[in-house]
Amino acid sequence: MRFAWTEEQEELRAVVRRLLDRRGGPAAGEPDVLADGFDREVWKQLAEQVGAHSLGIPEEYGGGGFSLLETLIVVEELGRRLSDIPFLSSVVLGAEALLAAGDPEACGRLLPGIASGEEIVALAWAEPDSGWQESGFATTARRSGDGWVLDGRKVDVLDGAQADTVLVLADCEGRPALFETGSATAVATAPLDLTRRMAEIHLSATPARLLGRPPVRRILDVAAAGVAAESVGAAQRWLHETVEYTKMRTQFGRPIGSFQALKHRMADCYVAVESARSLSYAASWAVSTQDERASELAAMAKSSCTEAHYAIAAEGVQLHGGIGITWEHEAHLQLKRAHSATQLFGTPSAHRATLLTG
Repeated sequence: MRFAWTEEQEELRAVVRRLLDRRGGPAAGEPDVLADGFDREVWKQLAEQVGAHSLGIPEEYGGGGFSLLETLIVVEELGRRLSDIPFLSSVVLGAEALLAAGDPEACGRLLPGIASGEEIVALAWAEPDSGWQESGFATTARRSGDGWVLDGRKVDVLDGAQADTVLVLADCEGRPALFETGSATAVATAPLDLTRRMAEIHLSATPARLLGRPPVRRILDVAAAGVAAESVGAAQRWLHETVEYTKMRTQFGRPIGSFQALKHRMADCYVAVESARSLSYAASWAVSTQDERASELAAMAKSSCTEAHYAIAAEGVQLHGGIGITWEHEAHLQLKRAHSATQLFGTPSAHRATLLTG
Protein backbone atom coordinates (compact mmCIF):
# COMPACT_ATOMS: atom_id res chain seq x y z
CA MET A 1 0.00 0.00 0.00
CA ARG A 2 1.36 3.42 -0.98
CA PHE A 3 0.10 6.16 1.28
CA ALA A 4 0.58 9.91 1.06
CA TRP A 5 -1.30 12.87 2.50
CA THR A 6 -3.00 15.28 0.11
CA GLU A 7 -2.15 18.98 0.08
CA GLU A 8 -5.47 19.73 1.79
CA GLN A 9 -4.74 17.23 4.57
CA GLU A 10 -1.26 18.65 5.10
CA GLU A 11 -2.73 22.15 5.29
CA LEU A 12 -5.28 20.95 7.85
CA ARG A 13 -2.45 19.56 9.96
CA ALA A 14 -0.48 22.80 9.68
CA VAL A 15 -3.46 24.97 10.66
CA VAL A 16 -4.29 22.85 13.70
CA ARG A 17 -0.64 22.73 14.78
CA ARG A 18 -0.26 26.51 14.56
CA LEU A 19 -3.40 27.02 16.63
CA LEU A 20 -2.29 24.59 19.33
CA ASP A 21 1.29 25.88 19.40
CA ARG A 22 -0.02 29.38 20.06
CA ARG A 23 -1.84 28.06 23.12
CA GLY A 24 1.19 26.11 24.32
CA GLY A 25 0.89 23.43 26.92
CA PRO A 26 0.39 21.13 28.49
CA ALA A 27 0.25 23.08 31.72
CA ALA A 28 2.79 21.74 34.20
CA GLY A 29 2.57 22.11 37.95
CA GLU A 30 0.51 20.12 40.44
CA PRO A 31 -3.06 20.14 39.05
CA ASP A 32 -6.48 19.65 40.54
CA VAL A 33 -7.13 16.06 39.41
CA LEU A 34 -10.89 16.53 39.75
CA ALA A 35 -11.01 19.81 37.84
CA ASP A 36 -14.17 20.15 35.79
CA GLY A 37 -12.87 22.51 33.14
CA PHE A 38 -10.90 22.20 29.94
CA ASP A 39 -9.49 24.70 27.45
CA ARG A 40 -12.78 25.97 26.03
CA GLU A 41 -11.03 28.60 23.93
CA VAL A 42 -9.17 25.92 21.96
CA TRP A 43 -12.38 23.89 21.76
CA LYS A 44 -14.23 26.89 20.32
CA GLN A 45 -11.48 27.89 17.89
CA LEU A 46 -11.15 24.37 16.50
CA ALA A 47 -14.90 24.22 15.95
CA GLU A 48 -15.50 27.69 14.56
CA GLN A 49 -12.26 28.63 12.82
CA VAL A 50 -11.05 25.21 11.60
CA GLY A 51 -14.26 23.21 11.46
CA ALA A 52 -12.38 20.29 13.04
CA HIS A 53 -15.40 18.90 14.89
CA SER A 54 -17.40 18.54 11.69
CA LEU A 55 -14.80 16.84 9.47
CA GLY A 56 -15.99 13.25 9.83
CA ILE A 57 -19.70 13.99 10.13
CA PRO A 58 -21.88 13.63 7.00
CA GLU A 59 -23.21 16.82 5.45
CA GLU A 60 -26.83 15.82 6.04
CA TYR A 61 -26.13 16.01 9.78
CA GLY A 62 -24.42 19.39 9.73
CA GLY A 63 -20.92 18.08 9.09
CA GLY A 64 -18.19 18.88 6.64
CA GLY A 65 -18.59 15.64 4.75
CA PHE A 66 -14.91 14.70 4.79
CA SER A 67 -13.90 11.49 6.56
CA LEU A 68 -12.65 9.98 9.78
CA LEU A 69 -9.14 10.16 8.33
CA GLU A 70 -9.14 13.97 8.52
CA THR A 71 -10.54 13.80 12.06
CA LEU A 72 -7.66 11.54 13.11
CA ILE A 73 -5.16 14.05 11.72
CA VAL A 74 -6.58 16.52 14.25
CA VAL A 75 -6.40 13.84 16.97
CA GLU A 76 -2.68 13.34 16.29
CA GLU A 77 -2.03 17.07 16.63
CA LEU A 78 -4.05 17.22 19.86
CA GLY A 79 -1.99 14.32 21.19
CA ARG A 80 1.16 16.20 20.27
CA ARG A 81 0.22 18.89 22.80
CA LEU A 82 -1.43 16.51 25.31
CA SER A 83 -4.56 18.61 24.82
CA ASP A 84 -7.27 18.27 27.47
CA ILE A 85 -10.29 19.01 25.26
CA PRO A 86 -12.96 16.27 24.88
CA PHE A 87 -12.27 15.72 21.18
CA LEU A 88 -11.52 11.99 21.31
CA SER A 89 -14.49 11.28 23.56
CA SER A 90 -17.12 13.37 21.78
CA VAL A 91 -16.07 14.05 18.19
CA VAL A 92 -14.47 10.65 17.55
CA LEU A 93 -16.13 8.08 19.83
CA GLY A 94 -19.48 9.78 20.35
CA ALA A 95 -20.02 10.61 16.69
CA GLU A 96 -18.82 7.23 15.44
CA ALA A 97 -21.03 5.35 17.92
CA LEU A 98 -24.06 7.33 16.72
CA LEU A 99 -23.25 6.70 13.07
CA ALA A 100 -22.64 3.00 13.75
CA ALA A 101 -25.99 2.67 15.55
CA GLY A 102 -27.70 4.02 12.45
CA ASP A 103 -30.62 5.84 14.09
CA PRO A 104 -31.43 8.75 11.70
CA GLU A 105 -33.48 10.61 14.30
CA ALA A 106 -30.71 10.47 16.92
CA CYS A 107 -28.08 11.44 14.34
CA GLY A 108 -30.20 14.38 13.26
CA ARG A 109 -30.59 15.53 16.87
CA LEU A 110 -27.07 15.04 18.21
CA LEU A 111 -24.56 15.16 15.37
CA PRO A 112 -25.16 18.83 14.41
CA GLY A 113 -24.34 19.82 17.99
CA ILE A 114 -21.17 17.70 17.96
CA ALA A 115 -20.18 19.22 14.61
CA SER A 116 -20.58 22.78 15.95
CA GLY A 117 -18.93 22.07 19.29
CA GLU A 118 -22.09 22.98 21.19
CA GLU A 119 -22.79 19.38 22.29
CA ILE A 120 -20.41 17.11 24.21
CA VAL A 121 -21.23 13.42 24.05
CA ALA A 122 -19.50 10.73 26.14
CA LEU A 123 -19.50 6.99 25.52
CA ALA A 124 -19.97 4.86 28.66
CA TRP A 125 -18.44 1.50 27.82
CA ALA A 126 -16.01 -0.10 30.29
CA GLU A 127 -17.19 -1.83 33.45
CA PRO A 128 -15.37 -2.53 36.73
CA ASP A 129 -14.49 -6.15 36.02
CA SER A 130 -14.44 -6.36 32.25
CA GLY A 131 -13.00 -3.32 30.47
CA TRP A 132 -13.84 -2.51 26.86
CA GLN A 133 -15.43 -5.75 25.78
CA GLU A 134 -17.65 -6.29 22.76
CA SER A 135 -20.53 -8.09 24.50
CA GLY A 136 -21.68 -9.59 27.79
CA PHE A 137 -22.16 -6.27 29.56
CA ALA A 138 -23.14 -6.31 33.22
CA THR A 139 -25.07 -3.08 32.57
CA THR A 140 -28.53 -4.14 31.47
CA ALA A 141 -31.54 -2.57 29.79
CA ARG A 142 -35.13 -3.48 30.62
CA ARG A 143 -38.46 -2.27 29.37
CA SER A 144 -40.43 0.20 31.44
CA GLY A 145 -43.75 1.18 29.98
CA ASP A 146 -43.16 2.41 26.45
CA GLY A 147 -39.44 2.97 27.01
CA TRP A 148 -36.29 1.54 28.55
CA VAL A 149 -34.37 1.93 31.79
CA LEU A 150 -30.74 1.08 32.50
CA ASP A 151 -29.10 -0.50 35.54
CA GLY A 152 -25.39 -0.81 36.09
CA ARG A 153 -22.11 1.02 36.56
CA LYS A 154 -19.66 2.24 33.95
CA VAL A 155 -16.07 3.26 34.69
CA ASP A 156 -13.25 5.11 32.92
CA VAL A 157 -15.71 7.20 30.93
CA LEU A 158 -13.79 9.89 29.07
CA ASP A 159 -15.25 13.32 29.90
CA GLY A 160 -18.33 11.68 31.41
CA ALA A 161 -18.86 14.46 33.95
CA GLN A 162 -18.61 17.17 31.25
CA ALA A 163 -20.96 15.51 28.75
CA ASP A 164 -24.37 16.88 27.87
CA THR A 165 -25.45 13.44 26.66
CA VAL A 166 -24.15 10.00 27.61
CA LEU A 167 -24.28 7.06 25.23
CA VAL A 168 -24.30 3.72 27.04
CA LEU A 169 -23.39 0.29 25.73
CA ALA A 170 -25.54 -2.23 27.58
CA ASP A 171 -26.92 -5.74 27.34
CA CYS A 172 -30.39 -5.67 25.83
CA GLU A 173 -32.23 -8.99 25.65
CA GLY A 174 -28.97 -10.89 25.40
CA ARG A 175 -27.30 -8.67 22.80
CA PRO A 176 -25.26 -5.44 23.00
CA ALA A 177 -27.12 -2.23 22.23
CA LEU A 178 -26.50 1.51 22.36
CA PHE A 179 -28.68 3.76 24.50
CA GLU A 180 -28.91 7.52 24.96
CA THR A 181 -29.50 9.11 28.34
CA GLY A 182 -29.31 12.61 29.68
CA SER A 183 -30.12 11.76 33.28
CA ALA A 184 -27.30 9.42 34.34
CA THR A 185 -25.36 10.20 37.52
CA ALA A 186 -21.74 11.05 36.63
CA VAL A 187 -19.05 11.10 39.31
CA ALA A 188 -15.63 12.50 38.40
CA THR A 189 -12.73 10.23 39.34
CA ALA A 190 -9.04 10.97 39.89
CA PRO A 191 -7.15 9.58 36.87
CA LEU A 192 -3.50 8.64 36.59
CA ASP A 193 -3.28 10.76 33.43
CA LEU A 194 -3.68 14.33 34.62
CA THR A 195 -4.41 15.58 31.12
CA ARG A 196 -7.63 13.55 30.82
CA ARG A 197 -10.88 13.67 32.76
CA MET A 198 -12.52 10.40 33.78
CA ALA A 199 -15.83 9.63 35.41
CA GLU A 200 -17.99 6.81 36.65
CA ILE A 201 -21.54 6.59 35.39
CA HIS A 202 -24.09 5.21 37.84
CA LEU A 203 -27.31 3.85 36.38
CA SER A 204 -30.27 2.84 38.52
CA ALA A 205 -33.56 2.55 36.65
CA THR A 206 -32.23 5.43 34.54
CA PRO A 207 -34.56 6.33 31.64
CA ALA A 208 -32.89 5.82 28.26
CA ARG A 209 -33.65 5.67 24.58
CA LEU A 210 -32.64 2.70 22.44
CA LEU A 211 -30.61 3.87 19.44
CA GLY A 212 -29.75 0.55 17.86
CA ARG A 213 -27.34 -2.34 17.91
CA PRO A 214 -24.06 -1.05 16.49
CA PRO A 215 -21.12 -3.30 15.58
CA VAL A 216 -19.11 -2.79 18.77
CA ARG A 217 -15.95 -4.02 17.08
CA ARG A 218 -16.17 -1.06 14.70
CA ILE A 219 -16.28 1.36 17.64
CA LEU A 220 -13.30 -0.41 19.25
CA ASP A 221 -11.29 -0.18 16.03
CA VAL A 222 -11.94 3.57 15.83
CA ALA A 223 -11.03 4.03 19.51
CA ALA A 224 -7.79 2.08 19.04
CA ALA A 225 -6.83 4.10 15.97
CA GLY A 226 -7.62 7.32 17.84
CA VAL A 227 -5.39 6.50 20.82
CA ALA A 228 -2.64 5.36 18.44
CA ALA A 229 -2.78 8.71 16.62
CA GLU A 230 -2.63 10.61 19.93
CA SER A 231 0.34 8.55 21.05
CA VAL A 232 2.30 9.14 17.85
CA GLY A 233 1.73 12.89 18.09
CA ALA A 234 2.84 12.99 21.72
CA ALA A 235 5.87 10.73 21.14
CA GLN A 236 7.09 12.79 18.19
CA ARG A 237 7.07 16.12 20.01
CA TRP A 238 8.42 14.67 23.26
CA LEU A 239 11.36 13.08 21.43
CA HIS A 240 12.11 16.44 19.79
CA GLU A 241 11.94 18.24 23.16
CA THR A 242 14.20 15.63 24.75
CA VAL A 243 16.81 15.80 21.98
CA GLU A 244 16.86 19.59 22.21
CA TYR A 245 17.36 19.39 25.98
CA THR A 246 20.32 17.03 25.60
CA LYS A 247 22.02 19.71 23.50
CA MET A 248 21.82 22.13 26.45
CA ARG A 249 22.33 19.89 29.49
CA THR A 250 26.04 19.46 30.21
CA GLN A 251 28.02 16.84 32.11
CA PHE A 252 31.83 16.70 32.36
CA GLY A 253 32.03 19.96 30.43
CA ARG A 254 30.12 18.88 27.32
CA PRO A 255 26.48 18.47 26.21
CA ILE A 256 25.14 15.04 27.15
CA GLY A 257 23.73 14.72 23.64
CA SER A 258 27.30 14.29 22.39
CA PHE A 259 27.79 11.06 24.35
CA GLN A 260 27.72 8.03 22.08
CA ALA A 261 25.62 5.89 24.42
CA LEU A 262 22.89 8.55 24.59
CA LYS A 263 22.97 9.00 20.83
CA HIS A 264 22.21 5.29 20.50
CA ARG A 265 19.28 5.57 22.89
CA MET A 266 17.81 8.54 21.05
CA ALA A 267 18.32 6.81 17.71
CA ASP A 268 16.35 3.84 19.03
CA CYS A 269 13.57 6.22 20.07
CA TYR A 270 13.53 7.78 16.61
CA VAL A 271 13.16 4.39 14.95
CA ALA A 272 10.37 3.50 17.38
CA VAL A 273 8.34 6.65 16.70
CA GLU A 274 8.76 6.42 12.92
CA SER A 275 7.68 2.77 12.91
CA ALA A 276 4.72 3.65 15.12
CA ARG A 277 3.76 6.51 12.80
CA SER A 278 3.57 4.15 9.82
CA LEU A 279 1.26 1.80 11.71
CA SER A 280 -0.88 4.67 12.96
CA TYR A 281 -1.40 6.06 9.46
CA ALA A 282 -2.23 2.60 8.13
CA ALA A 283 -4.80 2.11 10.90
CA SER A 284 -6.31 5.56 10.38
CA TRP A 285 -6.73 4.87 6.68
CA ALA A 286 -8.19 1.41 7.30
CA VAL A 287 -10.82 2.46 9.84
CA SER A 288 -11.73 5.49 7.75
CA THR A 289 -12.35 3.41 4.63
CA GLN A 290 -13.72 0.45 6.64
CA ASP A 291 -11.15 -1.75 4.95
CA GLU A 292 -11.30 -5.47 5.73
CA ARG A 293 -7.96 -5.13 7.55
CA ALA A 294 -9.23 -2.39 9.87
CA SER A 295 -9.42 -4.53 13.02
CA GLU A 296 -6.00 -6.04 12.41
CA LEU A 297 -4.27 -2.73 11.71
CA ALA A 298 -6.04 -0.93 14.57
CA ALA A 299 -4.92 -3.62 17.02
CA MET A 300 -1.35 -3.44 15.73
CA ALA A 301 -1.30 0.35 15.90
CA LYS A 302 -2.84 0.59 19.39
CA SER A 303 -0.34 -1.85 20.88
CA SER A 304 2.76 -0.58 19.08
CA CYS A 305 2.10 3.17 19.22
CA THR A 306 1.26 3.30 22.91
CA GLU A 307 4.30 1.20 23.81
CA ALA A 308 6.53 3.42 21.66
CA HIS A 309 5.21 6.52 23.42
CA TYR A 310 5.77 4.93 26.82
CA ALA A 311 9.37 4.01 25.95
CA ILE A 312 10.10 7.53 24.69
CA ALA A 313 8.37 9.13 27.68
CA ALA A 314 10.48 7.05 30.07
CA GLU A 315 13.69 7.91 28.23
CA GLY A 316 12.70 11.56 28.35
CA VAL A 317 12.36 11.46 32.13
CA GLN A 318 15.84 9.90 32.41
CA LEU A 319 17.52 12.29 29.99
CA HIS A 320 16.00 15.35 31.62
CA GLY A 321 17.68 14.40 34.90
CA GLY A 322 16.45 15.91 38.16
CA ILE A 323 14.00 18.32 36.54
CA GLY A 324 12.32 15.36 34.83
CA ILE A 325 10.82 14.16 38.11
CA THR A 326 9.35 17.47 39.25
CA TRP A 327 5.74 18.70 39.08
CA GLU A 328 6.96 21.84 37.30
CA HIS A 329 8.07 19.98 34.18
CA GLU A 330 6.06 18.27 31.44
CA ALA A 331 7.95 14.98 31.78
CA HIS A 332 5.61 13.44 34.35
CA LEU A 333 2.59 14.35 32.22
CA GLN A 334 4.11 12.57 29.23
CA LEU A 335 4.85 9.45 31.24
CA LYS A 336 1.38 9.32 32.78
CA ARG A 337 -0.36 9.96 29.45
CA ALA A 338 1.74 7.21 27.86
CA HIS A 339 1.03 4.71 30.62
CA SER A 340 -2.71 5.40 30.67
CA ALA A 341 -2.87 5.16 26.88
CA THR A 342 -1.54 1.61 27.03
CA GLN A 343 -4.54 0.70 29.22
CA LEU A 344 -7.25 2.76 27.50
CA PHE A 345 -9.53 0.73 25.20
CA GLY A 346 -7.55 -2.44 25.83
CA THR A 347 -3.97 -3.28 26.73
CA PRO A 348 -1.33 -4.11 24.12
CA SER A 349 -1.52 -7.79 25.10
CA ALA A 350 -5.30 -7.77 24.65
CA HIS A 351 -5.01 -6.25 21.18
CA ARG A 352 -2.27 -8.66 20.20
CA ALA A 353 -4.50 -11.51 21.30
CA THR A 354 -7.07 -10.38 18.73
CA LEU A 355 -4.41 -10.79 16.04
CA LEU A 356 -4.03 -14.44 17.05
CA THR A 357 -7.74 -15.19 17.29
CA GLY A 358 -8.79 -13.11 14.28
